[in-house]
Amino acid sequence: MRGISHTVKKPYSYSCFECGENFFHKGEFLKHYRSHTGEKLYSCPECGKRFTEKATFSRHQRLHMGEKLYSCSECGKRFTQKSLLVRHQRTHTGEKPYVCSECGKCFTQKRLLVRHQITHTGEKPYSCPECGKCFTQKSSLNEHQIRHTGTKQFICNECDKCYVRKSELVDHQRSHTGEKPYSCLECGKCFSRETYLNKHRKTHTTVKIN
Repeated sequence: MRGISHTVKKPYSYSCFECGENFFHKGEFLKHYRSHTGEKLYSCPECGKRFTEKATFSRHQRLHMGEKLYSCSECGKRFTQKSLLVRHQRTHTGEKPYVCSECGKCFTQKRLLVRHQITHTGEKPYSCPECGKCFTQKSSLNEHQIRHTGTKQFICNECDKCYVRKSELVDHQRSHTGEKPYSCLECGKCFSRETYLNKHRKTHTTVKIN
């Protein structure tokens, strides 16, 4: 097979011709080598999406089945992927591991940090073809374009109220479920929205001057 260097001294050792990385098992090598070739052996029968690794393919299938193996020990909420659980748990702990090197601001998710860093450069690569307004993120452009059409595509299945943004729908749905995933580390009080929690936190830090 092209790409394999088979040594005599170590018959179970495989070396990648592309990058030089070594492997003791053929399976590990083949898995690695597909990262160079882009070969995707695993195809989802539901949506046709393809994957290079079986583990990633299995995680994807759980999205279709709705299987939620990972549960939060704080509130009991369940998730299809461990990474989603870890991200959710930060709403309880307040952990923000991603730090901006420019201003020191911290974030719970890497994508939020990347989005924030654009504010320092001022770059706005996404422009609206209707009005020419520019945006730092494609998602912001997409939301903006919906405002031109007036479409409210996110509908509450409880009361049929409609929203332009999915985040607005999620916030609204908590008024039906009573879910309050954002908790204060100082006093334990819980809130349905992060903005409410941030506003509440200021009551702990405010200094009263007589």
